[in-house]
Amino acid sequence: MRKRQKKPTNSTSVAAVAGRKKRKTPTPRRRRKPTNSIPKRRKKRIKPIPFAVSSGLVLLVLLGLITLLFRGCSFLWDAWVSDSSSPQQQAEVKSEVLPLASLPPQQRASQLETIATTGNSLDQNRARYLLASDLIAQQQGEAALYWLQGLAHNYPILAPQIALKRARAYQLSNQPAKREDTLRQLIQGDRDSSAVAEALYRLRESNSDYIEQAITQFPSHPRTLEIARQRLEENPEQPQLLRILAKYAPTKKGMDEVRDRLVDESPAQLTPQDWEAIAFGYWEKKEYGKAGAAYAQAPRTPRNAYIAARGRHLSGETTAAKAAYQVLISDFPDAQQTGLGLRRLASLSQSPQALDYLERAIENFPSEAAPALLAKAEILDNRGSSKSAAQAREKVLNDYPHSEAAAEYRWRIAQQHKTAGELKLAWQWTKPLTSSEHSSDTAAKAAFWNGKWAEQLGQESDAKTAFERVLTHHPESYFAWRSAVLLGLDVGDFTSLPQKMPKVVNPTTKALPPAGSDSFKELYQLGQNEDAWVVWQAESGSPANYTVPEQFTDSLLHLTRGNYQQALHDIWSLQQRENSQDQTQWQALRKQPQYWYALFPFPYEQIILNWSEQRQLNPLLVTSLIRKESRFQTEVSSAVGATGLMQLMPATAEWAARKINLEDYSLTNPEDNIKLGTWYLNHVLAEYDNNSLLAIASYNAGPSNVAKWVKKYDASEPDTFVKNIPFPETKGYVEGIFGNYWNYLRIYNQEVSQLVSEYED
Repeated sequence: MRKRQKKPTNSTSVAAVAGRKKRKTPTPRRRRKPTNSIPKRRKKRIKPIPFAVSSGLVLLVLLGLITLLFRGCSFLWDAWVSDSSSPQQQAEVKSEVLPLASLPPQQRASQLETIATTGNSLDQNRARYLLASDLIAQQQGEAALYWLQGLAHNYPILAPQIALKRARAYQLSNQPAKREDTLRQLIQGDRDSSAVAEALYRLRESNSDYIEQAITQFPSHPRTLEIARQRLEENPEQPQLLRILAKYAPTKKGMDEVRDRLVDESPAQLTPQDWEAIAFGYWEKKEYGKAGAAYAQAPRTPRNAYIAARGRHLSGETTAAKAAYQVLISDFPDAQQTGLGLRRLASLSQSPQALDYLERAIENFPSEAAPALLAKAEILDNRGSSKSAAQAREKVLNDYPHSEAAAEYRWRIAQQHKTAGELKLAWQWTKPLTSSEHSSDTAAKAAFWNGKWAEQLGQESDAKTAFERVLTHHPESYFAWRSAVLLGLDVGDFTSLPQKMPKVVNPTTKALPPAGSDSFKELYQLGQNEDAWVVWQAESGSPANYTVPEQFTDSLLHLTRGNYQQALHDIWSLQQRENSQDQTQWQALRKQPQYWYALFPFPYEQIILNWSEQRQLNPLLVTSLIRKESRFQTEVSSAVGATGLMQLMPATAEWAARKINLEDYSLTNPEDNIKLGTWYLNHVLAEYDNNSLLAIASYNAGPSNVAKWVKKYDASEPDTFVKNIPFPETKGYVEGIFGNYWNYLRIYNQEVSQLVSEYED
C-alpha cells in the first residue's frame, strides 16, 4: 500500500511550511480503515425486541437514511455545480483568492494556505494553484508538488497547466523520469490544449520530431515563434517560417525585414491569407503604400479592397489609388465601404467627375450622404454655384441633423458668427448639438461653448442645462471636466487642482476579458500573466482578423506585460472601425468599467503616489502628464532627446538633480525619472503661481511662447485662452493632459465618480 505523501519541510517555503506538524493534504480522500484497526469483541447474545418497538426503530432508521440521502444528493449536486461551472458562471460568488492575486507571494502566502484548507472548493483550488506557482518560482519543487497533488482532478479548467507545473516541480526536485512521464501524458491526453506546445518544446531534446509537431499544430504559440526565429538564424532560406512570423508576430521587432523578404523573394508562394497578414503588418507600421499593394493580393472582401485603395491614397500614389477605388466600386457595388470609397475617389478627381461620384454616394449610401453633401457644396462654391451649394448644406441640416458632418458644419458656422460679434447667432447654431443624438468630439466642444455663450448672454438657466448635457452625453470629454468646474463641482480647476490630493482607489480584482477560453480567463484573473499570455497567443491566431472583443482582450494582455503604448493604441483604434457591427460592439464595450480602466491605466502607482505626496502635488495630474508624454514607456526617447516617463531633457534632469542633491540616477529608471520629473513640474507650477494651465502649456511649448500668449490673450479666462493657443500641438497637448486628468479622476476617485453618475442618462 502506498504511503501518504508527507508535506516537505523547507525553511524558505511559502508561509513557512517548515516546523509544522504533519497534517492532512488539502485534497480530501475517502480513507479505508485497516482490517486490524477494530479489536475483536466477544459475541453477545442478542435479546429479541418487541415487534412494535422494532417497527418504530426501523421507521426511524428509514427516515434518517432518506434524510441523509437527500442531503447527500443535495451536497453532491452543489459540489458538482461548483466544480464544473465556468468562471463566468461563478463570477457572482465572491472569491477570497482573487483579491490576493496581485499581491507579492510573501504577502499572500499565509492567507492562501488558510483558504487552501478551509475555503470553498473553487477557492481551495485557486489557492493551491497559486501556492504551487509561487513555490516553483522560488525553485522549491518538492513543496510545490504537495499543493499540486490531485489538483488536476479537482480543478479541470487548469488541468493542462497543472500538468506543466508538476513537470517543472519534478525537474526542480531532481526527478527527471517523472518529469518526462508527466509531459508525455499531457501530449497524449489533451492534444488541443496550448499546454501541449510547451510540453513538446520541453521534450525536444529527447525527440526532435516534437519540434515539427509543435510548428504544425501550434503555429501561433510563442514557443513556435521562438523556434522559428532560432531556425531562421541558422538558415534564413525558410519561407514557411517567415510566413509564420509574418502572420502571428506582425508587430515584433525585425518584422519589416521579414515582410520585405517574403514580398521580394517568394511572392509566388504566398497565399491570399499570407498577403493579408503581411498587409496588416505594413499598415500597423504606417507603411501605407506597401500595405495597399499587399491588401490588393489578400482575400477579395470589401474591407480589403477599400484598404488596398486607401493605402495607396495615403502614400500619395494617386493613379494607383484611383484605380484601386474603381476596383472596389466595381467588385462590391453595394458594400458599406464602397460609399466611403466613392467619397475618397471624388477627393482625387476633378469636377464634374467628382460630383458624379459624390451623387452616387448620396443616393446609395445614407451613412456617407452628409459628408458627401458638404464635399459637393465645396465644389459647387468653387464653380460659382453658391445657391446650389447652400441647398446642399441645408439638406445636411434637414435630412441628416444628427450626423458628424452636421455637427462640424454647425460648429464652423457658429465660430464665424462669434468672430463677427454675433453671439446670439453663435449660440443658436450650437444649441441643437446639446442633444443626446450627437456623440462626437465636435458635439462635446460645441455643446460646452453653447453653455459659455449662454452665460455671456445672461441666460444662466440655458448655460446650466448645456453644461449638464455635456456631462451626461460626453462624460469622458475634456469639456465634461470644464463643464463640471462651471457647474461648481469639487473637481479642481486650473489654479486649484495642482495641490489637491484625491484618494485613488484601484479595483481589487480583474474583470473577465470579453474573449478567450475559460482557462485563459481563469489564469488572467489569477494574475498568472505570462501563462495567460501564452494561452491567449496560442488560441487567438492572427491579429489581422481580431474582432472588437479579441482586440480589446489582446490589449489587456499587453497592459499586463508593460506594453502600454501598444495597448493604448489598440484600444483607442477600436473607435475607427467602420463596420456597423464593430461599432455596436465598441459602443457596448465603452459602457463597461474595465474599458476605461484599460484606456487609462495606472502603472507605477506607488512610485507616483509617493513622490506626489512628498512634493504635495496632485498624483492624477502627474499620471495624466506621463500618459500624454510617454504612454508609460520607461525607455522612450523623443527626437530631441527627452527621455523616460516624464520626458525630461538630459540637461533639465541634470539641473534638477543638482537642486535635490541626486548624484547617481538614470532617466530610464521609473523611480529616478518620476523623482526628478515631479520636482521639475512643481518648480514650473511655482513659476506660474500654481496655474496648471500655464505650467502645462510651458512644459510643451516653453516659457517664452507662454509669455507671449499671456500678453496677447486673457489668461484670467482660461477656456478662451486655451481656445486661442496658436500652436495646434500645444492646444491639443493641454486639452489632452487635462482630459486625462478628468478621466483618471472620474475613474479612480469614488467621490467624483458618484458625482458624475448623478448626471448619467
